[in-house]
Amino acid sequence: MSAIDELAAELAKLPGVGRKTALRLTYHLLKQPPETSRRLAAALERLVERVRRCSVCANLTEEDPCAICGDPRRDRGILCVVEEASDISAIERTGEFHGIYHVLGGRLSPLDGIGPEDLGVQQLVDRVTAGGVREVILATNPSLEGEATALYVQRQVGPHVAVVSRIARGIPVGGDLEYADGVTIAQAISARREM
Repeated sequence: MSAIDELAAELAKLPGVGRKTALRLTYHLLKQPPETSRRLAAALERLVERVRRCSVCANLTEEDPCAICGDPRRDRGILCVVEEASDISAIERTGEFHGIYHVLGGRLSPLDGIGPEDLGVQQLVDRVTAGGVREVILATNPSLEGEATALYVQRQVGPHVAVVSRIARGIPVGGDLEYADGVTIAQAISARREM
């Protein structure tokens, strides 16, 4: 296999990158000065060497514990459970959540061979049973697997915490009812709140 095909094959393994895009990226890199590719390679090396899971919440970080777990201003009584570390970034961008997190590292997917033992559920239960957590917010994705994961986690932590809540779902801001699917509209109606 040629070096071009080798790099394109590796790039094509990235999410959202197909074979054509991988080849386009490869040829783009070849058009750049060699130093550009060397900087990219060095950045990937540093990423692999420096980034690891936080020993407390399993977030991806260069420091342990991560900046969120180490922040004394965070409300340790509210713990938000997410599927992946990238979900934390999405929530943090809102500036509305000031609690702490727990990253499961995926979601239940029996068809893909991912069961409860493959996720960080036991670590979550250990954190909750250690005390101090008043509420667990389940922020898994609104897919079939995400819902199953939320239900499983609720059953595991429910006996150990006062409140287990689920993030709301419904019509996005700027969305049109005309284009929303029936399940989304039904969830928006059932999760309505008084004005």
